[in-house]
Amino acid sequence: MPEICVTIGRTRHKMVVAEHKALAERGATLVELRLDWISRTPDLTRLLANRPTPVVVTCRRPDDGGRWHSGDADRMTLLRQAIVSGVEYVDLEDDIAGQVRRFGKTRRIVSHHDFNQTPDNLEEIHANLCKLDPDIVKLVTMANSPRDNVRMLQLVKNATVPTIGFCMGDYGVVSRILCGKFGSPFTYATFSRDRVLAPGQLSFEDMKDIYRFEKIGPETPVFGVLGDPIGHSLSPLLHNRAFRHEKLKACYVPMRVPAEEFEESLKDYEFLETRGYSVTIPHKEAALKFADLADEASQEIGAANTLFKDAKGKWRATNTDYNAALESILLGLEAKGIGSLSGQRVLMLGAGGVARAIGCAVMKSGGVLTVTNRTKARGKALADQLGCTYVTWENRGSSDCDVLVNCTPMGMSPNFDETPFQQHWLRDGMVVFDTVYNPENTLLIKEAREHGCHVVSGLEMFVRQAAAQFKRFSGREAPLDFMRDTLRRSISPVRLKHSEPEDSEE
Repeated sequence: MPEICVTIGRTRHKMVVAEHKALAERGATLVELRLDWISRTPDLTRLLANRPTPVVVTCRRPDDGGRWHSGDADRMTLLRQAIVSGVEYVDLEDDIAGQVRRFGKTRRIVSHHDFNQTPDNLEEIHANLCKLDPDIVKLVTMANSPRDNVRMLQLVKNATVPTIGFCMGDYGVVSRILCGKFGSPFTYATFSRDRVLAPGQLSFEDMKDIYRFEKIGPETPVFGVLGDPIGHSLSPLLHNRAFRHEKLKACYVPMRVPAEEFEESLKDYEFLETRGYSVTIPHKEAALKFADLADEASQEIGAANTLFKDAKGKWRATNTDYNAALESILLGLEAKGIGSLSGQRVLMLGAGGVARAIGCAVMKSGGVLTVTNRTKARGKALADQLGCTYVTWENRGSSDCDVLVNCTPMGMSPNFDETPFQQHWLRDGMVVFDTVYNPENTLLIKEAREHGCHVVSGLEMFVRQAAAQFKRFSGREAPLDFMRDTLRRSISPVRLKHSEPEDSEE
């Protein structure tokens, strides 16, 4: 199975040695020592003596994404010393690999980096690297579109020489996680989330504990979340934890896809053998159009937040926000002893995609809906589409309601001191549902609780819509309580370490 190579880039020998030891204690099996980061002349004896794991010794110039400024002669001398010292791997850029001879048991990684693009002549570059006496070829480029990931992974899969190949940048995260599925001996990670040494690089903790890189193989099913941007999404954490909890071999990855490349990217990603997608902004309408079949809820809303393949290989679309929102509102009503939305006056703040799904659910359940939005034209258009009342944003506080639903981002981290509805507008006993889930206790939720309202946080809706997606992806009931606890831990101000034990044999 593939390995995670963890890169250490520190200016002091003491810190390199300390981090190497710490990584070994955390389960790392391979570490890259970036000699170019060390501020003084690197002392190989100090760095390599009693090393707790095998190492890759690397020394990069600024043109290759490194910090070495002492000239090529000194750099090659240092790399030769590492080989003589018997390091497990040495990384040699393609322009110097021919000048550094093979010696002993040290394995040669011959590498090429392109920080600007994934060039059209990718196969030609790879062929040239293969001529430089490598044990492993390393080819890393910048992804400027989702298609670049597929081109790189196709090359890795077809390579006759073992090849580490992935893309950098936000678009390239897909290939960093999935390269092992297609034959890459290892991928690279950084020591921690706070110290990224290359664009798009993930931490060792995330690669090992969230994505389970070392367990990804050719048959591993792939799922993902589509959006732009996507780096903030907690869906990979939630779904991967649930897969692990249920002992399912699957990997769920973040996929940044630009709106203008949505359909093309999904066709390209067929190469990844992807079986399902969560869909977020700005792709929900495009997802509905892409699907071969769509259920009633997504057609009624005009948008889908889930795509999944059925037994016949057809893409099906659904909108799990619909039922998740309805179930969340009913939790609040049940606390009042009310069993349905029928006849309940609902004031909905916002007119985006989630608001459209919630509005459809409210109307279909017999609720009396009023929509308000900061942009009048957008709010009025949604109200007309749903066939309900519209009130201006300025007059929202004068609208009597039994249920208040916030579909705006006001109060979302880091804007903790914002609320879309003033506390003196709240009434005792009303239901207040805030779709914002980070933080769980928004200012609106806190003030509503103080006012004696029945509150439901956005965490409930987020977990329930994800659980519905999980069932469609896996065919199993989702571990709802576990997913709720996982999300709550992840957004806690003091992030708690996940206490789940190491994987057993699956």
